[in-house]
Amino acid sequence: MKNKLFTLALCMTALVFTNCSSDDDNTPSQPISVVIEGASVAPTVGGPNQQNQVYVDLSTNTTTSVQRDTWDLGFYSGSDFKVVINGSLYMAAAQLTETNIDAISSTSQEVQDLQPQVAVGTFDASNMAYVDAPNGDIATTAIAEISATASNNKVYLVNLGDTIGTDTPATGSVDISDDSRGWKKIRVLQNAGSYVLQYADLDATTHQEVTISKNDNYNFTFFSFDANSTVSVEPTKTEWDLNFTVFTNEISGYGSYGYSDYVVNNVKQNALAYMIDTDVDTALSYENFMLSDVVNSNFATDQRNIGSSWRNGGGPGSLPSLKDNVFYVVNDTDGNLYKLKFLALTNNDGVRGYPEFVYSLLQ
Repeated sequence: MKNKLFTLALCMTALVFTNCSSDDDNTPSQPISVVIEGASVAPTVGGPNQQNQVYVDLSTNTTTSVQRDTWDLGFYSGSDFKVVINGSLYMAAAQLTETNIDAISSTSQEVQDLQPQVAVGTFDASNMAYVDAPNGDIATTAIAEISATASNNKVYLVNLGDTIGTDTPATGSVDISDDSRGWKKIRVLQNAGSYVLQYADLDATTHQEVTISKNDNYNFTFFSFDANSTVSVEPTKTEWDLNFTVFTNEISGYGSYGYSDYVVNNVKQNALAYMIDTDVDTALSYENFMLSDVVNSNFATDQRNIGSSWRNGGGPGSLPSLKDNVFYVVNDTDGNLYKLKFLALTNNDGVRGYPEFVYSLLQ
């Protein structure tokens, strides 16, 4: 077990945060005073447009912020040859029957049949086939395992999702998506332990090709169609635990949908978490929770272990609000155990996209 947080000894005393319910409008109700020892973090997700993905390394108390439209595809560095799509932009992808990328266009019958379906938020359960598994399982991605046999690798129709929203929404709301980013066609091959990406606009009659090598220091090597090159996104694979991001999740029975204010854990490097609801576990509180209270069997291999569960979802006539009755136990990539509690969903003016949390090492 390795911990790099030993130099941090902040004490936040008499910290006040708001107690809100899912039926209110984020107006402060009964204040609660708590005493918390540990580190405080306010990820810069970008306010109500939430344009950034913010990676957090708990053991060093560091954050890395990247605009979420700077990448499109992620090429897995593990033993499998897998490619992921950028779910923070609501991308989707469907396999075609063709292996010749230059033979595909918007007039292809298969493309015309698929386009209405290959999207996020269609309220059709079958559209989960066109997005990566929300739980982070690398075995279940929209793009199938890249075969060493070239003829097995089909062309994919890729919905690039939506541009990042730019409007200023009503206080407490978000504007995270705007116009469609259009379509691409891609085909991915293997060559000498590397990926070969073929890509083009949907109606192009020729394509571009790039070789992308695996880098074992990272979970993925990322590629941008706009930059026509690989780009830097995630920190090295053991140097981040949590990622604040817009996210493509699933509504059971209704397929994929987009979510703001989301937190994923680095499940590919064993960063796991579980939630404690103090309304259910009434004997537990964030302030009094100790290492001996950790239940290891509660950790699940799912990158949504925190997800959106730290806030109330809102509904007709109400806005999302902070849950003050939950906190989390987090196992980081170094094997350290922390307790973590969210303190804010909005800033002091009620503007969304200003999360804040505190956490302490359990020892």
